[in-house]
Amino acid sequence: MLNGGSSSGKSGIVRCLQAELPTPWLAAAIDTFVDSLPASLKSAGEGIEFAADGGVAIGEEFRRLEAAWREGVAATARAGAKVIIDDVFLGGPASQEPWRKALTGLNVLWVGVHCEGAVAEAREIARGDRPRGMAAAQAEKVHRGVSYDLEVDTTHTESLACARTIALHVA
Repeated sequence: MLNGGSSSGKSGIVRCLQAELPTPWLAAAIDTFVDSLPASLKSAGEGIEFAADGGVAIGEEFRRLEAAWREGVAATARAGAKVIIDDVFLGGPASQEPWRKALTGLNVLWVGVHCEGAVAEAREIARGDRPRGMAAAQAEKVHRGVSYDLEVDTTHTESLACARTIALHVA
């Protein structure tokens, strides 16, 4: 389970982990879940809304569908697939807890993916697909109160090096 703010490098680490680990691992990313939502849930109200300043507002229907997605990811792991989860704990420990419950009984490595806000912001600008300010706003917030087995920092360390560090801890 990788948790980190927007543009912290989680997706790159996932791809590197998939290449480095000796057996196949599936990727389950919150971005893929968000991309799967209908357009009607990508605006204010019941879905998810990304404000111009980088803020994120979550509605009840999004939460309901996210809970179903989370349970589906856990069921995939219980069915025997190895899964790397890439999420953003906007609510800190309150976001980690539903994952803890869903993944009960499974062997989980909780990994914090850190990146200094200014570096994440520069990546955000280079990507051009996120509202400016999201990366800086999330850089520290998503880690407050969250407990990890391992933490990596992509501020000055490449995704491959972080993936190799994580791979050493994967059972």
